[in-house]
Amino acid sequence: MATPVETGAATPVIESTETDVIEVKQEISQITDDQWRAMKTIIENIIDYRDSEGHDPSKIFHKKVNKRSLPDYYEVIKEPVAISILKSKSASREYKAFAEYVRDWALLVHNAQTYNRPDAGAYVDALSIKSLIEAELQKLVDTNVIAQNAASWPDLGELPPVEALPVEEEEDDDDDDDDEDDEDEAEDSEEEGGKKKRKRGRPSNAAIAKREGTAKDDSGPKTNELGSKKKRGRPPKVDTPMEARIKNVLKAIRKPKNDQGQIMIHHFEKLPDKATMPEYFAEVKEPIAIELIKRKQKRKKYQSVDHFMRDIDTMFNNAKMYNQDESQIYKDAVYLQAEAHRLAETEKKRPDSDFVMEEGRIPLPNGILHNNELWQVGDWVHIQNANDVTKPIVAQIYRTWQDNEGQKWINACWYYRPEQTVHQYEKHFFPDEVVKTGQYRDHHIDEIIDRCFVMFFTRYSRGRPRGIPGEREVYVCEARYNEEKHKLNKIKTWASCLPDEVREKDYEMDLFDSLRKVKKVPSPLLHMLKDDAKEGDELPKPRWGAENAPPIVGGIYKGSRDENQSPPPEPTPSPPPQPPPPPPRQVPSISNHDSSNYRRNSDLNMALEEAGRAFGSTTTPAHGASVQQSFPQSQITQQYHQHSVSPAPIQYHQHSQQSTSYTPQATNSAFAPPQTPSQIDHHAAPLNRHSQQPTAARMTNLPGTGGVAHAPNEVFHLSDTANAAIPDEIRAQFQRDEQGRVLFFTTPPLDVISTLKKDQATCHSMKYIAAKLKRSHLMKMKRRANNDTRQSEEVQRKRAKMEDATRFTHDVEDLQNRALKILIQQLDQETDRIYKNIYGEQWEEGKKIEQAKLAEAQADQQALNKMLEVSEKVRKEDEKIPINSNGPFLDDTNPRY
Repeated sequence: MATPVETGAATPVIESTETDVIEVKQEISQITDDQWRAMKTIIENIIDYRDSEGHDPSKIFHKKVNKRSLPDYYEVIKEPVAISILKSKSASREYKAFAEYVRDWALLVHNAQTYNRPDAGAYVDALSIKSLIEAELQKLVDTNVIAQNAASWPDLGELPPVEALPVEEEEDDDDDDDDEDDEDEAEDSEEEGGKKKRKRGRPSNAAIAKREGTAKDDSGPKTNELGSKKKRGRPPKVDTPMEARIKNVLKAIRKPKNDQGQIMIHHFEKLPDKATMPEYFAEVKEPIAIELIKRKQKRKKYQSVDHFMRDIDTMFNNAKMYNQDESQIYKDAVYLQAEAHRLAETEKKRPDSDFVMEEGRIPLPNGILHNNELWQVGDWVHIQNANDVTKPIVAQIYRTWQDNEGQKWINACWYYRPEQTVHQYEKHFFPDEVVKTGQYRDHHIDEIIDRCFVMFFTRYSRGRPRGIPGEREVYVCEARYNEEKHKLNKIKTWASCLPDEVREKDYEMDLFDSLRKVKKVPSPLLHMLKDDAKEGDELPKPRWGAENAPPIVGGIYKGSRDENQSPPPEPTPSPPPQPPPPPPRQVPSISNHDSSNYRRNSDLNMALEEAGRAFGSTTTPAHGASVQQSFPQSQITQQYHQHSVSPAPIQYHQHSQQSTSYTPQATNSAFAPPQTPSQIDHHAAPLNRHSQQPTAARMTNLPGTGGVAHAPNEVFHLSDTANAAIPDEIRAQFQRDEQGRVLFFTTPPLDVISTLKKDQATCHSMKYIAAKLKRSHLMKMKRRANNDTRQSEEVQRKRAKMEDATRFTHDVEDLQNRALKILIQQLDQETDRIYKNIYGEQWEEGKKIEQAKLAEAQADQQALNKMLEVSEKVRKEDEKIPINSNGPFLDDTNPRY
C-alpha cells in the first residue's frame, strides 16, 4: 500500500470524535523516488571520496562544529549545517523540493568559506566538495532525474573580505603522526579548540582557523619572548627501531590502490557501526581495524614487529572471512595482507642504524638510571627552575633518550603553579594546586631534583598514593591552562593528561577514614591587582625570565568570570565578640615540693603578661583561650599566601580588600613582631613548601632581662636545592646548621649579659646528657628490635618460599605421573581400536598373535644386542697392548713420548 508521499495523493480527511470533520492540510512533496535515491547516493559518494593522496575532504563536515570548542562560530554563522543533517533530512524525507537539498549543500560550502581563510584546510575542502556536488548534479541532469534549474547552484551572498595575518613562524608537520586522532585532548579540554594536524601536511582543519584571525596573535610578529618562552605542542618523536619499522609498514600500506582507483586501506580504517551491522560483531570474534592498531602502536603495546603483524593478519582475515571471495574488499584484503608481510620482512632486514632519530637521539624505553634511581616515562618529578630555586618545576616525564654524545635527556610536560598563570581575580585554587600546560620541554637528567606526585582533584580528597614518603610533595590538578587565551579549562578525563604508556595503569591509594573537604583559597596574586582595575582592561602578560623555565610571575585581571569558572566561596563570617577577660586571680601559697614547678610556670605566665603589656595586648596569658588568639590569623589561614623570592625571613601580611578570611583586629602580638612596609614584596608570588622552612619556634627567657619574654625567635632555612644555589663563600659568612644550611631568624640578636665567669667553658647539664644517652639507648634498642623483626620476617618468608617450591615440585611430579598413566591408557585404547578394525570380532586373538610376534622379535633383538656387546668387548680386549711384553713401544723411537 503506497503512502501519500510516494504517490503524491492528497492527505485523506480525518474524522474526530470530539469536533466536526477537520481537513488536515499538508504540503505535498514534489520529489520522486529516483530523486530520493539520488540524494542518498550523492551523500554516500561524497563521504567515500578520497583524493589522490588519500585525503577525505568531507571528514570535518560530517558533524556540526562543537559550540564549546568554537563558541564564536555560531556568532558568525547563523545557519549552521553538516552532512549529518542532510543525511537525516533525506532519510526522513523532509525536503519538499530537490532545490532545497541543493541549497543545503551550497550552505555547507558557503559557511566554510565565510568562517575560514582561503588558505585554511576547511576552505579548500569546501571547494572540493562543491566540485564533486556539481559533477554529481550534472550526472542527474544528463539522466533526466532532475531538471537543469533544480541543479543550479544558489547564490547565498558575497563572502566577507579577507584580513591580513601577522607573519608567524612555520610549524613542522609530522607526516607519521598527522593522521592520528588526538581524541584525548579534544574530549577533555577546550584549550586546543579541536585543533589537530591534517594528514600529509595539510593545514589544520578541525579548528577551522577563523577568518578574523582570533586564533592567531593579532598583536604583530612574534617577539623573542613569545617565540622562545611559549614552546607548546606535543613531545618529540623518540622511536625505537622496532617502533619505526611498524610506522613504516603502516605508512606504506596506505598507498596501494585497486582497479577502481580507490585506496585499498580505506575499507579497513574503522570498524563498522555496531548498531547498523550487529551481525558483523556476532560473526567476527576479534574485530579490529587500522584505527585500533594505530592506537595500540601509539601506546606502545606491541613488543615486536611479529606481534604487530598478528593484528594485521587478524584484521585482513576477518575481512576475508566475512566478505565474498569475488567482492572488492576481499581482493583488497588479500593484496594488502601479502604486501604487509613483504614490507615487514623488508623492514626487519634493515639494520637498526637506519632508524637513528633526528639529532642522533637513541631512545631509552626502559628509563634512565641516575643517582641510583630509575626515571621512567610517567614519573612525576621536580625540575630545577632557573627563575626561582625555591619553586622547582612540577612536571611529568614523557620521553627518555640519549644523544650522540652519551648524554641522557628527558622530555617533560610542565605543570604551572597558580601564581605562574594569568587568571581572573575571583579565581580560587586548592592548596598545592597545579595546572597542566601545553609546554613539553627537554631537560638534562641532571636537572631533576627529586620525585613528587600529582593527583586528579576527584581523588585528592579521598586519600594519598600508597608508598609515597611523607616528605614528598603531593599536588592536586583540576584544570588545563591555555597560555594563548589565558584560560583555565576544567579537565574531564585525567587519562587524557598522561603519557600513552601509562594511561591504562593505576596506582593504589591509602584512603582516608572519611572524605576530606579541601577548601579552596583566593588567588595568590590578589595583591597585584591594581586599585583602579576594571573589566575592560587589557589582559596582563606574565613576566618571563630564563628561557627554559616557567614565568617568574603571572598576572591577574578584573574581567568577568569564565563560563566554566565556579563562583567564589562565601566569606567566613566574623566570630562573635569575646567577653573581656577576668582580672588576674591571686595565687595562693604553694608547698615546698611544688615550688619548682610553680616557679617555672609562674615565670612563664609573668613573661607572657609582661610581653602582652609591652606590645599593647589586653589579654592575660594565664588563660589559654587568650593566648591562642594572640597569634596572627594570617599565620594559619593565609599560609598559602606566604612568599619570599630572596633568602630572607617570611613576612606575614594580609591583602587589603580582596581577602575574604577573618583577620583579627590586633595587628601586633606577643608572638609576631610588627611589620614594616619595606619588608613586603608586593610583586612576589606566594611561597609553597619548597621555600623557607621553620626549624624551631621558642620563647626566650634569658638571664639579665628581668623575666620579660621577648617575641618568639623563629628560625628558618631554605630547601637543599635553594641552599646549594648560594655560593660557599656567602654561606660561610652566616650561621648554619649541622647540614650546612644558612639559618634565618625572625628577630635580630640581643645583647645579653653573660653570667659565665672568665675562661669558664660552656657545657651541657648532666640532666641533658643523661636524657641524650637515654634517648640514644632507646633508639638503639628500637633499631635492634626492628632488625630482629625484619630478620624473623625474612626467615619466615624464605621458609614459606621453600615450602611453596617443594609443594610445587610434588604437584608437578604428581601431574607427570597422572599424565603418563592417562597417555598409556589412551595408547592401549587406540591399540585395541586398531586391532578391532583389522581383525573384527576376533581382534583379541589377533592381538595375542601380534603380541607374541612382538615378544619374539624383542627377544631376538635382545639376543643380537647381547652378541654385539660381547663382540665389542672382545674387540676392545684385542686392542690392548700388554706393558710386560717384549715388543717395541713408541717412546723407544719417538722422543716426544
